[in-house]
Amino acid sequence: MNTVTYVQKACAYITRQTGELLVFDGPGHDGLQIPKGTLENGESPRAALFREVREESGLATLTGTAHLTTDVWTRRESPPKRYVRHFFHSTVQESRDRWTHTVTDGGEEDGAEFEFRWVQPTTTQSFALDLNDYVHLLPAGGPRGDVASASD
Repeated sequence: MNTVTYVQKACAYITRQTGELLVFDGPGHDGLQIPKGTLENGESPRAALFREVREESGLATLTGTAHLTTDVWTRRESPPKRYVRHFFHSTVQESRDRWTHTVTDGGEEDGAEFEFRWVQPTTTQSFALDLNDYVHLLPAGGPRGDVASASD
């Protein structure tokens, strides 16, 4: 009998004023990635989103954060793992076109370097782990939601 494990994830589609989407190339995956991570015990998806964005990118203030969708995505391994993925959209005021951020959270990614850049969001780009499944849900003209900082 195979036991299925469910892992809760928060995933961030972050855009800037030009409409470009924040992506990075990180160790261990083929394809573009977006800031994302596992919810800690008792943590809400929204709180995890802000924590993961700050830890992975160094960005501390997100504007207009809105929940887009939640799905269950299966990673085929033995035993299979199912990810309950909570996708959010936020905007950020960021003038840098590229930067490297070193994770310093003390967790398993501690010391990892992520190379961030901006791309035009399209559904034809290849993302790792099917993280582009909901790019088509990004609203034209920016998100509609509340303003919060990553320390909320």
